[in-house]
Parts: sequence; structure tokens; C-alpha cells
Amino acid sequence: MTVVQRVSELIGNTPLLELARTGTGTRLLLKLDHLNPTGSCKVRMAQRMVDDAERDGLLRPGGHIVEPTSGNTGCGLALVALERGYRFTAVVDRHAAREKLRMLTALGAELVLVDIPPGGGVGSVLRRRVAAEIAAATGAFHPDQHNNPGNGAGYTDLAVELRRQLGAVDVLVAAIGTGGSLCGTVRALRAAGSRTRSVAVEPIGSIIFGGAPGVYHQTGAGSPEGFPIGANVDRTVIDEAHRVSDADAFAGARVVARRTGALVGGTTGGAIHVALRGLLGHPAGSTVVVLSNDTGEKYLDSVFDDGWLRERDVLDELAHRRVERWFTTYEASVRVATRDRWAMRTPVAVGV
Repeated sequence: MTVVQRVSELIGNTPLLELARTGTGTRLLLKLDHLNPTGSCKVRMAQRMVDDAERDGLLRPGGHIVEPTSGNTGCGLALVALERGYRFTAVVDRHAAREKLRMLTALGAELVLVDIPPGGGVGSVLRRRVAAEIAAATGAFHPDQHNNPGNGAGYTDLAVELRRQLGAVDVLVAAIGTGGSLCGTVRALRAAGSRTRSVAVEPIGSIIFGGAPGVYHQTGAGSPEGFPIGANVDRTVIDEAHRVSDADAFAGARVVARRTGALVGGTTGGAIHVALRGLLGHPAGSTVVVLSNDTGEKYLDSVFDDGWLRERDVLDELAHRRVERWFTTYEASVRVATRDRWAMRTPVAVGV
């Protein structure tokens, strides 16, 4: 389809980019789902949650949607709302990337800003409470992305695309926040017969998998202390869980930008970091896919800004060099493997 009538018709069918290959034939691929409308994979599940709400009579013509968001889910809901004639209210805080808030406004969303009180508090908990209060007071539809089954189900098409593009996905690596993108995609892959191993990546400081709570600057992934983990984090389909520091996650995104020109968000950088670190641990010939959940253009004033990183003490040149070294090591392993294969094929003359 080359001409569409709605931007939402452009959702899906995103390409793959090979980031690395080892001498054992294992490939690391990046699923460029940030090329979806609104610059995020989450537009997939936003559309599905609205579809389900309309089907179940929870949304009627001219209705109102309200959702707490760090930005990406909100932008997806804003797009669907404007196409279908709904009012959308996004409950946000100042932890969200400034570019995401500006995109929400550009798409016609109403922003309700929740300020963390001087005595402290978890912004995501406050956002959730305020959204629930608005929904109760106005009768608005509150999708509750952390527990809405449409979140995970919204990635069924992503699994279909991966199977069509690759045939098989041996390992799927993704940042985890609500859990929908990783768990929903893996469930759909396995339901279709794939034996995909899943790897979840959260920031150090997040408590999804029981780590010590702390401050982190990766937005859209993880859960802070005091935030209830939603039903869409399905531990039954998660095989491995890793934690990654802000410095390592941001180094992953920045090195990929400089090597390939692909701008990805900080949490995708964390998933890339984990995938690169463990690439040689997979059986020869494996296909490892990292989900690129959102675009780096939303973080030009943060992840890709040296001053912003220094202010938060997360600019680490050693971390950058480590990521570069992984790439060069894998490139060298391919050259060595190629040379060895040619050596085995070339007959050696034996003197008489």
C-alpha cells in the first residue's frame, strides 16, 4: 500500500537492521519498531486497547480517554484519539522526556502535570492515582496499560512480522516496563510454533525482578520502588532478566548512532548492551533480535547530550569504549572465521 487515508494505517511492517555478526554465524538484529507512527512500538498496543474498548462498549463516539504515561503510550493513544474523534488526557510528570511532552501537545492531547511533592514520592504512582481520579469523576475510559490484556495482544502483528521476515527468532531481547512488548511478542511467537528465548532488560534501580531500588534516568522502562507491577509483566514467558546501568544503556544507544546512523532511545540502548555482551553465549547460527521500542530523536536533549549526562554523572567514556570493543571483536571474529574457511578449502601442495 503506497497511499493511505489515516496515519494509523502505517503501523507495522517495520524493517530489521543487522547490528553485528559473529564468526560462529550468530546475528544480532535490531527490529526498527521506532519507525512506527509516533516513533514508538507502543502505538501498536494503544490502537489495540482502543479497539477492544470500542468492541466492549467502553468507548462511544465523542468519548474521553485518560491514561498516565511517560510519553510513548500517550502519543499512541493521542494519535488514535484524534483519528477517531476522542478527547485524550495524558497524566504526566517532569521525568518524561521534553520532546515526548511536546509531541503529545502537538497531537492534541490535554496534559495534566503531576508534580512530585518536596518530601518525595514516586511520580508514576501519583500519575496513576490522578488518572484513576479523573476517570472516576468524568466517566472517561482509563485503559490502564499495565493490566490491560490489549497491551500484550497488541504485539501479535509484531510476532507475525518477525516470523515472516526471519522464519525463526531464537532470542528476543527487549527493555521491560509494562511488559506488553516483550511478553506479548514472545507469547505470540511461541503460539505460532517458535521456540524463542526471551531476555528482559530493566534499569538498575528498578524493582520488577526484585533488585535494590534506586534512582535511574531511563524513561519508559522499569518500575520504581512502591509501584505495583502490573499483570502484563508475565514472568512465565521470561527466560532471563538483566539489569543495566544508565551509563551502559546510554552508551549503547550513542555508539549505535555513531556507527550506523540509527537513533534509538536509551532503554533500547540498554537492551543492545545486554545483547552484545552475551552474543557469543548463544549456539552457533542463532538469530538474536533486539526490539527498538522508541526513537532517539526524543532524547536529543538528554541521552545524546553530553552536558545532560554529566549533570547526572552518567557520561562514561569507558562504557562507550566497551561497546565499541564488542563490535570490533565480533567483526574480527568474522574475518578470522572467513580466513579459516578459505584455508580449509585451499589444497596444500605436498612435496615428493
